[in-house]
Amino acid sequence: MRIGFLGSGHIAAPMARALARAGHDVTVSERNAEVAAELADAGLGITVADNQTVVDSADAVFLCLRPAVWQGIVAPLSFRARQSIVSVMAGVPLSDIAQAVAPASDLSVTIPYGFIENGGCPLPVAGDPATLTALFGDANPVLPQASEDALRHHFAASTMTTATVGLLLTASDWLAKQTGDAEAAEVYVAHLVSGFLADLPKSDPVALAQARAELATPDTLNLQMAEGLRFDEVHAVLDRISASMTNG
Repeated sequence: MRIGFLGSGHIAAPMARALARAGHDVTVSERNAEVAAELADAGLGITVADNQTVVDSADAVFLCLRPAVWQGIVAPLSFRARQSIVSVMAGVPLSDIAQAVAPASDLSVTIPYGFIENGGCPLPVAGDPATLTALFGDANPVLPQASEDALRHHFAASTMTTATVGLLLTASDWLAKQTGDAEAAEVYVAHLVSGFLADLPKSDPVALAQARAELATPDTLNLQMAEGLRFDEVHAVLDRISASMTNG
């Protein structure tokens, strides 16, 4: 399939590399010149072009633009009726995208992370999931959503990656102060948690709750941590993040 990317930043680049390795014809826009040049020089056959050429050369176009600027970039472009449009922009309604990319009407929106390049990235999707499933479904779980509201809540929940990294960084900093070895502290904390999570069943709906219960048993160090941290405000924070993506 011929794939175009409008935007070539930290989300678009790993997707472009993954698709190029899978044998697709990939073209990326010039918007991020440094990243675009790196993609072109990666030896994967990725080409760089202006925005309209990206659209003209693609069967499927990924909109990987900042929500604050996307309309000014997409509005002047001409799309085709049979093109598939996949947005990765948080808080941009499909109805707005539909107006901007008409007559293209095969639309979807999802939430990729950079590790999609290596597989295992969950892809909740609103709209028609067919294009995402065809391109990424073999290596990444595609999770169709009943509505854009449901996807918006997934966007909010995805910010827990930042919260998790921040918590690990705090633990790493503390350990470094105790041991005097910052490098070993970060390696230990990062590998410990990533390895533990990697070992959990990915399709078990109670895996997280069960893992926490097995770790935080009575009179254990893990229980001290579970009781020491406060989680009662997390839902309120997620509510605010989700609400921030609604119009108005």
